[in-house]
Amino acid sequence: MVFSVTPIYALAVSAICLVLWFRVSSLRGATGVSFGDGGDPALLRRIRQHGNCAEWSALVLILMILAEGMGTPAPWLHVSGALLVLGRLAHPFGLVPETAGHPLRYVGNGTNLLAALNAMVCIGIHVLGP
Repeated sequence: MVFSVTPIYALAVSAICLVLWFRVSSLRGATGVSFGDGGDPALLRRIRQHGNCAEWSALVLILMILAEGMGTPAPWLHVSGALLVLGRLAHPFGLVPETAGHPLRYVGNGTNLLAALNAMVCIGIHVLGP
């Protein structure tokens, strides 16, 4: 089986993850903190931005590849993929220390939750049958 939809979103999300990783690494180099956050709030923020991306991306991409492998129609996969990318782009800008209720944080988490739920429903339809 050739996967044609999920890799598009895996590539996009991987690029976002790499940018977030680079931001963590560059700040580690600037602060001399090689492990943990060293009590630096800016480093902690960047670590969580990258960590949240890795956590959500892995979950949704696994669900998407399973759904695609089971024969889910491409438009439904694009729904999950687009929501995932939107969430991964929005969330880092909403993860701010001033407020836990930043709108972009809600957009980031909300779209990723919807992406996961969409893929889960697609898998469930295949598992339970018509």
